[in-house]
Amino acid sequence: MFTHTYDSIITIENLLVTWEKFLRGKKKRKDVIQFQAELSSNIVSLYADLKNKTYVHGSYSAFNVADPKPRNIHKASVRDRVVHHLIYKELYWYFHYRFIYDSYSCRKYKGTHRAIDRFREFARKVSKNNTRTCFVLKCDIRKFFANIDHLILMDILKRHIIDSDIRWLINQVVSSFNTTDSNIGLPLGNLTSQLLTNVYMHEFDMFVKQELKIKYYVRYADDFVIFSDNKEYLENILPQLQNFLKEKLHLTMHDDKVYIKTYDSGVDFLGWVNFPHHRQIRTTTKRKITRILKGWPKPATINSYRGLLGHGNTYKLQKRLGIDIFK
Repeated sequence: MFTHTYDSIITIENLLVTWEKFLRGKKKRKDVIQFQAELSSNIVSLYADLKNKTYVHGSYSAFNVADPKPRNIHKASVRDRVVHHLIYKELYWYFHYRFIYDSYSCRKYKGTHRAIDRFREFARKVSKNNTRTCFVLKCDIRKFFANIDHLILMDILKRHIIDSDIRWLINQVVSSFNTTDSNIGLPLGNLTSQLLTNVYMHEFDMFVKQELKIKYYVRYADDFVIFSDNKEYLENILPQLQNFLKEKLHLTMHDDKVYIKTYDSGVDFLGWVNFPHHRQIRTTTKRKITRILKGWPKPATINSYRGLLGHGNTYKLQKRLGIDIFK
């Protein structure tokens, strides 16, 4: 159980430590500059609201990004984002050590590249170093963030967090956003959403590992894969996975993105099409990179994509974009 108390985490000292962490990489942003101009009074005011439990989460500003598909991002005020960072800072490591090893989204020392490497490791084990057929069940959850049930989430948190005031604060953040229905949905853009969706899906991870005893399973957010040398076995467990998601978490799989394929035929996972002896970057990702690197991109952007392309067979793409950039 998470045994910290509410009063011990909302201190002015802890809020200032949280502010310093929040500030990294954001010092030049207009709203951050404005908040910092009156930092002392802003922190004292926030502390008073937290202490008196009069804190109310504000509204969001929304904007769209293409990543590569359109996504609606909701941005909270600086004041509220400091609270998000406070909650995240206090809870992260407690939950990190309880998550299964093969959950890779929004976790320290994990990420997409390690998830893809794990994909290859499991595929090689199941295929006995590519000497037998390896089947891969690939699944995707429909509108994942938009369908997180607040009541289920808070019930899960109640099993972990003793202090009801900490749960009250988390609920102020969770209930500050809804999609089409009340008590449904978490916003893309909140730091807390990254952690809380993993807490939510940990229930599914434990069902997969403890109830179904599935050994070769990798999940990244709402995408997950299961490996087996028996196609019928994967066909039989699929309804059990779907039923658990629907009944326990009120989530459904995306019909168009659930399939069973052989590793030899290439499996699309986290932006890469994975084969036994190589991996190719997904076409939509390739187009995005080509578009972004036109003209005079920033050195940091070039370095970012150099790192990405270094994880697969992308020589031709590198050459087309400019060999001097990727040498």
